[in-house]
Amino acid sequence: MTTPAPAPGQAPLSIPIFRAVWIASLVSNFGGLIQSVGASWMMTSLASSPQLVALVQASTTLPIMFFSLWAGAIADNLDRRRVMLAAQGFMLAVSATLAVTAWAGLLTPWLLLGFTFLIGCGTALNGPAWQASVGDMVPRASLSGAVALNSMGFNIARSVGPAIGGAIVAAAGAAAAFLANALSYVGLIVVLLRWRPQTPPRLLPRERLGTAMAAGVRYVALSPILRTVMLRAAMFGLAASAVPALMPLVARGLMAGGPLIYGALLGAFGIGAVAGALASTRIRRALPTEAIVRIGSLALATGAVAVGLSRALPLTIAALMLAGAGWVVALSTFNVTIQMATPRWVVARGLALYQMAAFGGMAVGAWLFGLLAERHGVGEALVIAGGCQAAGLLLGLRAPLPQVESLNLDPRGWQEPETAIPVEPRSGPIVVSIEYRLEATDIPTFLEAMAERRRIRRRDGAHRWTLLRDLGEPDLWIERYKVSTWLDYVRHNQRRTQADTANSERLKALHRGSWPPVVHRRIERQTGSLPVMRAAGPSELAEPMTDPSRSS
Repeated sequence: MTTPAPAPGQAPLSIPIFRAVWIASLVSNFGGLIQSVGASWMMTSLASSPQLVALVQASTTLPIMFFSLWAGAIADNLDRRRVMLAAQGFMLAVSATLAVTAWAGLLTPWLLLGFTFLIGCGTALNGPAWQASVGDMVPRASLSGAVALNSMGFNIARSVGPAIGGAIVAAAGAAAAFLANALSYVGLIVVLLRWRPQTPPRLLPRERLGTAMAAGVRYVALSPILRTVMLRAAMFGLAASAVPALMPLVARGLMAGGPLIYGALLGAFGIGAVAGALASTRIRRALPTEAIVRIGSLALATGAVAVGLSRALPLTIAALMLAGAGWVVALSTFNVTIQMATPRWVVARGLALYQMAAFGGMAVGAWLFGLLAERHGVGEALVIAGGCQAAGLLLGLRAPLPQVESLNLDPRGWQEPETAIPVEPRSGPIVVSIEYRLEATDIPTFLEAMAERRRIRRRDGAHRWTLLRDLGEPDLWIERYKVSTWLDYVRHNQRRTQADTANSERLKALHRGSWPPVVHRRIERQTGSLPVMRAAGPSELAEPMTDPSRSS
């Protein structure tokens, strides 16, 4: 199955590969929700502790917090299709082993948590590769619709899968639910085996895993938009986690029901989420990003409080539908913002760090509200969770989410310069300096632009950035930075995006010299003995490399 290039305004489901993967993922999501029902209900049979029941969800979300960055670095450096195949195969094997262990009657509470933790590890490996692949399947103009469809697909499964899972558990036991999950991976594996994506040729060698992880963290840490999304997602996940984590206890305790009631409650949450996904595209056209997240947070807070106070099944179902709608509206908005604010070379790592923030908050929240439920009761814990979600709305006043639809993160276009002395990819360290001539009246504006330039340089891999002013020539200013090797210098410049062009043009406009800003590229050398210098080779003894015709 070779993927043709999609049209810019094409509907996501009209693109064959996206449609095939979406349908196969929908089936897999059904299996995952059925497995979740089986695991949560089996834990209520194996242990009476509310904290252990809540840890079932925490055990599947903790791996996302621990391993997502590693998985994101793998997805940005390797074939994403193969990464997804490896993750799906691993989860199939773990789910099949869990089913056999349950049928043999060998499960203990901690063994069950171990199995769900391993399934969470597979999810952590799969998530960044799958979400980053969406941008490879659909054009940027269709990305928000594709993300909403993914959320809708999961929540279609959430609306029906739990009820099916409850019926399977009631009729055949939790082991049958685990087996159903194992079989659900097969379809997606077949689709991925047939997919032959058209990927651009790799012009540079892959980054080492540790270096790639550090680059992802650095990029997010030095990107104000991404930092804001991470903070908001973590706070949202912390308070939002109480509703799904405590739902088995709501079914058994507050509703005095069994697995069918539990499935019905999860189904109500899922139906609300589907409604939220269907409405999210229209809402996104009408409202700014911050307003959408506030609506989602308020809906979830109201739903959580109502579930905590209700003892009537119809009211609880209605409240869960409201909470489900708020859940998917907020989380899909976070996801779309991350994808549209991150360039393709680092998008999987950006999504991985987003997942770590959101699901890390959920994991901590599941443990925290499970502890509160054990000490003060399920209803009280849900009311507190709703209050925390409402309090999180105040964070939007200090850290509102920006609009990112107009960002152009395509590569700016850069050609590797020729050098008078041959250099190799490993040659270095490389020291780059750029000279500007300024009028005195332009200095405040120049310093402001240079503050942004410093952030961009460091974000893209430069270090030891400094700005110098010549004491003998007051109009001469020098930007200076270092990269470890010539290959790192090439990577640094190829990471610049069209969105960074405005900063470069602003600095060029302030330059008053007869030439464009003069660029010097030098290789750093330490003094040493002659044998050591001879061993270095000619490319390691390069003289300063200067190009007055282009800035970098």
